[in-house]
Amino acid sequence: MTAPIGPAVARERFDAAGRRVLLVCVAGGFTTLIDQSVLNTSIPALRESLHAQPAHLQWIVAGYSLAFGLALIPGGRLGDVRGRKWFFVTGLAVFTAVSVLSATATEPWVLVAARLLQGAGAGLVNSQMIGTIQDVFHGQLRARALGMYAVTGGLAFALGPPVGGAVLAAVGPETGWRLTFLLNVPFGLATVVLAARCLPRPRPSARNANLDLVGLLLVGALTLVLMLPFVQPPGWTGWTGWLAFAAGAALLLAALVRWQRRRARAGGHPLIHPALTRSAPYALGTAVAMAQFGSVVAAGLVLAMFLQDGLGLSPMIAALVALPSAVSMGVASALAWRVVQRFGRRSVTVALAVSALVMLTGGLVVHWGPTGALPWVLAALQLVGGAAAGVMSATNQAYVLRHAPAEAAGVSGAILQMAQRIAAAVCVSALSGVYLRATGGGGGHRAAYTCASAVCAAVAALAVLASVLASRAAAREDEGPVAVPLPARAGEAGAGQGGAVQDGAGRAGVPGRADRPGRAGDVRARR
Repeated sequence: MTAPIGPAVARERFDAAGRRVLLVCVAGGFTTLIDQSVLNTSIPALRESLHAQPAHLQWIVAGYSLAFGLALIPGGRLGDVRGRKWFFVTGLAVFTAVSVLSATATEPWVLVAARLLQGAGAGLVNSQMIGTIQDVFHGQLRARALGMYAVTGGLAFALGPPVGGAVLAAVGPETGWRLTFLLNVPFGLATVVLAARCLPRPRPSARNANLDLVGLLLVGALTLVLMLPFVQPPGWTGWTGWLAFAAGAALLLAALVRWQRRRARAGGHPLIHPALTRSAPYALGTAVAMAQFGSVVAAGLVLAMFLQDGLGLSPMIAALVALPSAVSMGVASALAWRVVQRFGRRSVTVALAVSALVMLTGGLVVHWGPTGALPWVLAALQLVGGAAAGVMSATNQAYVLRHAPAEAAGVSGAILQMAQRIAAAVCVSALSGVYLRATGGGGGHRAAYTCASAVCAAVAALAVLASVLASRAAAREDEGPVAVPLPARAGEAGAGQGGAVQDGAGRAGVPGRADRPGRAGDVRARR
């Protein structure tokens, strides 16, 4: 049985300055994160228009995640030591400008280069968002702000396919895929103006504003070596190449660990805060986010390919099949706080298990079900999968980041996002390769989708295991009562959210280690 809820705490509201900061972060996140999911629907049209080869498609889709991941930790640390405002504005301006280049590309290599630049800009923007939220808000307000940011990212991913399908249906495939890139431009320009006016003035949050340049270089090289093999087309290299990349990654990781220890012994401030490397809940929670994000992104891409190439559906109809996921994710996100209030961390684990089951069921239905019923059944499964993602995404992110110290706010969020982007690049490349090889080998689209869905379900199952271990590690690490951060209720940027919850072990909620007593309340953005 679940123990009774702990005593309620005073309701807190975002003040006017806080609402403006939150609006900028949510708008920036939505603008940069919807880009990838809109593109999923446009891939068949783009391929025909530019006569793109499989290698081009791999780089167009996964290269964005590669550049995104490379920019995250350097961007997060730069924001920690130099202030976040102008890095946010610069990254978003680059992303918006290069969107025009993507829309006007006439050669596949031009689009590949544009996607790499877009990814770098998006990574610089997103590395500042979580740090800004952690700088400006504290206590209950921070949990709600992080929840709203995570929910925005989930909704951007879910709404992308319907939006892309509607655009392609309205203006045709040739113009449609180009217009999907231009959709970012007005939102990006408006957000740049808002950011310049509303974000707090640059103010380093790290106690010692020095920059670990060697650590930055080593992390960038390690990220590149980890992700590069997975953004190449299937069969690009043999076992020798894979072993060389694995050896390179091991050497770079060893060099990074050694350098961070040496810098700490010398009295310097290492790039990766020691508290992050010592926290098992942070590491395991990051592993949960990696497996969940990678499997969901890859499953969305494979679904879009199957619906259009395998079933011959129009982009609009394919988008309508994915639409229930966006709807249920929004509803579930609005109700997630109630679920977490009652079940604590277990809600993350259960939601992950449901997501894995949905992926596996989808593969089996496609393999055995009648063709005419497949769109309806897949839409129903999308409804369930979106609800599971709505409960899980913001909740897990809030649990992970509560273990990060304030002076590493930017880098902790950047590591979490970089890990997700690495997972996305790996899963997208691997799963699209599985799908293309299966169809090219004569197995047919049904067999290809079943195989890819089974792999996605296996990755999601790994997330379930990591979530169980994270819950146990958090219970061991917590000494005394701690607060469980709640996801924000949808649409509540200016509304209060009261009540304390348990941490899943029956303990009443009080301020936890990440938010000491006295830091909660009406927190005004520093201007």
